[in-house]
Amino acid sequence: MKRELVLKIVLAAVGILFIATAYPMFVFVRQDPALSMMFSLYVTLGVFLLLAVRNPSAHRSLIAFTAWSSLAHAVWMGTQAFCNMVARAELIGVAVLIVIGIALIALAPANPSTSSPATKSG
Repeated sequence: MKRELVLKIVLAAVGILFIATAYPMFVFVRQDPALSMMFSLYVTLGVFLLLAVRNPSAHRSLIAFTAWSSLAHAVWMGTQAFCNMVARAELIGVAVLIVIGIALIALAPANPSTSSPATKSG
């Protein structure tokens, strides 16, 4: 029960953080349209993460997508920072995305078909 509560708190915090990218989405719309478009995906994902707070087990694939896409984004952005393709300050975002990815993977709800031996027939 405690794990589910922590997961709900993490989902809410990440959802709010992602929705907060709406501000830079509008700020960068003319200067960097591609960045603005990426933020639109995070804003949308944030809305769905907030909806998942009510029943995380029913949204396992959304949680997994958020975790693994955050890690993939962190790896790619970190590589770009170390190759001087983007500013080194982007490493702060890399760290945040790694924390999000690891936290969601660690707290992800168990697969219902493998969560309890009592549910298996045999």
